[in-house]
Amino acid sequence: MQQRLIELWYREQPRASLLQPLAWLYAALVALRQRAYVSGLARAAGAGRPVVVVGNLTVGGTGKTPLVIWLAQALAASGLRVGIVARGYGGRREDRAPRQVRADSPWREVGDESLLLARRSGCPTVVGVDRLAAARALVAEGMDLIVSDDGLQHLRLARDCEIVVIDGARGFGNGRLLPAGPLREPLRRLRQVDAVVVNGSVARDSLAALLPPAVFAMRLEASEAVGVGDARRRPLAAFRGARVHGVAGIGNPQRFFAELRGQGMEVIEHAFPDHHALTATELAFGDDLPVLMTEKDAVKCSALADPRLWYVPVTAQLSTRDAHELLARVLAKTRGTVSAGGS
Repeated sequence: MQQRLIELWYREQPRASLLQPLAWLYAALVALRQRAYVSGLARAAGAGRPVVVVGNLTVGGTGKTPLVIWLAQALAASGLRVGIVARGYGGRREDRAPRQVRADSPWREVGDESLLLARRSGCPTVVGVDRLAAARALVAEGMDLIVSDDGLQHLRLARDCEIVVIDGARGFGNGRLLPAGPLREPLRRLRQVDAVVVNGSVARDSLAALLPPAVFAMRLEASEAVGVGDARRRPLAAFRGARVHGVAGIGNPQRFFAELRGQGMEVIEHAFPDHHALTATELAFGDDLPVLMTEKDAVKCSALADPRLWYVPVTAQLSTRDAHELLARVLAKTRGTVSAGGS
């Protein structure tokens, strides 16, 4: 059902939707909530150190997680102690208390994306339904700056810098708010953020017309496949011309399948809902063809010892100029708070 809705939302020629009345109601609720914070009826609270939010306006994958990893590492390389806050989607934790994510944390407790963030970034990572409490837990551990993975709409956590990530190929779909479309907030929200990062080439003229003048370009680079649960590594070029099973339980599975095809593979697609817990049975396709999955899926499959299974890590790549300017913009927005609160 989820995938069907997403397909409808991202059609090039949107049709009339029976869900539009619900979208109007959703828009009214979003506006009331934002107005409550502007008027002071509701108050955002600070974590005690600067917070950078990396989020999106749409439902479905945009490439936000690789950008969070890139940004956290870039900020850490500048000499800051950086912590990451995440919601913990995919985990089944009953308590709301913040929990630190370690490289060996059970993904069912902390979430698949959070475990990926902790492993790839090398930065302390805390998950929690209450992002404010999670951010404060990191500050208590001595962090200078917090990067929030998602949370653009989590207004209770005060932030110093907001970055929106957009999928260049899919854009904003039909341009409607939930549940008639993929938008979490109206498009005018773009005028309020500090930076917009577009993942991949802009495929729609309508998207280009909506973007602010200052846009940073990002692409996701994949160069190798890694054995699930072991240390095997093969260049993706070694799979060129091969028939493979592509497995993706992410917000935008088609982007992953397109990446594999771009590497010259013949792909048999297996799309699953975002955060889906894959089982050995679901990966038994009745043949010995290689099975290539996303890194987020792989963190849930490490116990499945099967030489057919590989995952494809991706890395956010920005031009030297864009990388320098984006990092400079983030530091400019947070420098005063870092200087006041840091060591």
